[in-house]
Amino acid sequence: MKHRYLPITEQDQKDMLEAIGISSIDEMFQDIPQKVRFQGELDVSPALDEQSLLRYMRCLAGRNADFDRYASFLGAGIYDHHLPVVINHVISRSEFYTAYTPYQPEISQGELQAIFEFQSYICELTGMAVANASMYDGATALAEAGALASGATKRKQLLVSRAVHPEARAILGTTARGLNLEVVEIGLTPEGVTDLVDLTSKLSGDTAAVIVQSPNFFGCLEDLAAVEPHAHGAGALLVVSANPLTLGLLEAPGTIGADIVVGDCQPLGIPASLGGPTCGYFAVAESWMRRMPGRIVGQTVDRDGKRGFVLTLQAREQHIRREKATSNICSNQALLALCASVYLSTMGKQGIQDVGKLNVQKAHYAAKRLTASGKLSLPLTGSFFNEFAVKLPSGTNVQELNSKLLQHNIIGGYDLGRDYPELDGHMLIAVTEQRTREDIDSFAAALEELV
Repeated sequence: MKHRYLPITEQDQKDMLEAIGISSIDEMFQDIPQKVRFQGELDVSPALDEQSLLRYMRCLAGRNADFDRYASFLGAGIYDHHLPVVINHVISRSEFYTAYTPYQPEISQGELQAIFEFQSYICELTGMAVANASMYDGATALAEAGALASGATKRKQLLVSRAVHPEARAILGTTARGLNLEVVEIGLTPEGVTDLVDLTSKLSGDTAAVIVQSPNFFGCLEDLAAVEPHAHGAGALLVVSANPLTLGLLEAPGTIGADIVVGDCQPLGIPASLGGPTCGYFAVAESWMRRMPGRIVGQTVDRDGKRGFVLTLQAREQHIRREKATSNICSNQALLALCASVYLSTMGKQGIQDVGKLNVQKAHYAAKRLTASGKLSLPLTGSFFNEFAVKLPSGTNVQELNSKLLQHNIIGGYDLGRDYPELDGHMLIAVTEQRTREDIDSFAAALEELV
């Protein structure tokens, strides 16, 4: 072996060259003109031995503001939640860790059952009839929901609340352009929720879906029961994007009349990992089951009457009929869906409710503590779960403030002015079960000192 990290031997190289009828690597590329070949040495740093390389990589990793050394109040879609240690032990099993789409059920019963249980958990949380085996993330699930609604209603307009995550709206817009759909945004009330008057004025006979998020991007809870009659009264589908952790406390969107419920499973045992990967969920009413994108695992019995699991309704999918597929989703995030399943089974119903209550209690304590000095205020008066917006003193630069907070070992909130010009100088703050009273008090003290 010529190199410890490159397993090819000189004999391997010789055998491969002989197989294609040449004698050297240079001969393989002789048809490429010399003038377009790179000449000289690559400008890269000298090679390091293993010990030096590990030290260097640890030094690089140490420059990240990780959750072990910093108290994080940053959310906006990715959150610092507790990760039960059992999750990594389960997902690291080779049967799960290296598995691909289980086309052969006879050798994939373990993975198929795990996916089936994920689907069952999602249906129970959302109150919907059917869920798929997962999507890439919550944003792409939202975009696929818009596409499904258009196909189901034969309409071309999607109404989406401005309180839906800005990046999810951007992905929805990209998908819509490819399908020649029109995306129209619904305005907001001073409380930070969807404006029903504006919604009513924009509904038309061509509206395929009304899309809302609850809790929305500002952390405020939407009144889904008030939105539902407007959507269905116009013949449109109601699409709800929901943080799954909130569904242990709040009424399930399916019981309120949602047609499609989507979201991101990151709060369910998936690490933040600098923003991803995560796992999206997608659940629908039974009438839209055959239009749903992604894999679906079903329960059946074999010829001996034993329970088994298989991929079902595959005629919807691109590996069966590419040009007529409901969506061109291929592989999914099955490993991360397994994370969510292990998290939900570990926590149980009571555990999910307890975590949800902790998020509510700590976030509301933080809101009260941060505004106690009078320097900060809450500009949006809507009810919230674990995230809320604060207005900073006039002239405060949120980016500069967050840089200063890092010196206090605090990861500050999201700069809302990046996506909402009217909210320049506002910070979106997330408070999960991970934050202690001391963390919150230290954050409040640092803000009082810096603004």
